[in-house]
Amino acid sequence: MNMKPINTSRRKFLGTAAAASTVFAATPYIRTAYADSGEVNIWTYDSFVPESFRKQFEKDTGIKVNIRLVDDQGKQFNLLAAEAPEPTVDIVTVAGHRFLQFIDSELLAPMDSERLSNWGNLNPIYTESDWATINGHKWGAPILSGAEILAYNTELVSADEARSWDVMFSEKYKQQTAYIIQDMMSIVMLYKGYDGNMVEYLDDPEKAAAIVAEARDFLIDKKDLVRKYYDGGAEVQQMFINQDIALGHAWNGPIAKLINDGFPVDMTIPKEGSYGFVYTLNIANNAPNSDNAYTFLNALLASSEIGASMTRETGFISTYKDAAQHLSELERKSTAFTEEELAGLKFFRAEANEMKYSLVDPAVEQIKAA
Repeated sequence: MNMKPINTSRRKFLGTAAAASTVFAATPYIRTAYADSGEVNIWTYDSFVPESFRKQFEKDTGIKVNIRLVDDQGKQFNLLAAEAPEPTVDIVTVAGHRFLQFIDSELLAPMDSERLSNWGNLNPIYTESDWATINGHKWGAPILSGAEILAYNTELVSADEARSWDVMFSEKYKQQTAYIIQDMMSIVMLYKGYDGNMVEYLDDPEKAAAIVAEARDFLIDKKDLVRKYYDGGAEVQQMFINQDIALGHAWNGPIAKLINDGFPVDMTIPKEGSYGFVYTLNIANNAPNSDNAYTFLNALLASSEIGASMTRETGFISTYKDAAQHLSELERKSTAFTEEELAGLKFFRAEANEMKYSLVDPAVEQIKAA
């Protein structure tokens, strides 16, 4: 996912993102004990490691933090696989539903949560969920949660219209919509009453293939309605700002940023439901600085204020206990959903990923080529 800063020049009222005001308490590490102790190399998305935290950590520990920005799970996997078995990175950022791909390729080391004295600061809803433990091990520290949502310009689209994914395929908004085509395949399967995770069809590959073909043909039939298939969060933000689109499928993080910047946009989980995901920080297998990686992770988990800062800077929902108390009313509103909306939210699952994407990836190319 691309979380680069957006260009707001087309909208005078669009303010800059609220700067993180939290002053991080000094971590329990003493700088002299870690002086000249090396570095930690991290691949992560833009703003996932707050700059104020990074500076404080380096000051307290003497460990230099090197961050390489990533914008796509697949690209990160390919890069890590190319470096195996001797990666240059210590910590990577993996979405929970992609764990199996990384684990099966022996790219991640099991997470030893006993080395993290601050592990208990995370909400057990995330740390103890069924997706978080594979082969008897935990594989990452969950830091942010997100969802695939329907975003809409409140000056152009009514809240009632946005209650259903139907509006994305309405002639009324022809050439005023946008979506990430691969993600939209899962949404369309759910919209049509199927399991978009495809776990239900593991023992029936013929049915799985038929469902993917049905979703593919549906999107081909509706292709003239969509303005653009896009790739990253910054791109959909800019399309909303430029009023190129009135509504679209998106991740909640980039849209929450627009809400907090004062743009007339809102988001919902439509009545047909949608999918959620969790970003985790993971230790790379054979990480060159694994001790420093655990020191970094433990410091990052030290307080709910850090979790709130991560939410403030990314727009995604914090996994830290009590993080919401450090957010403004608008920030809390932009990172929350109603109970009715949440009832329709399912988490992405990985069990059927190999079968699913062997069908979905070719279908996506066929939609683009149609």
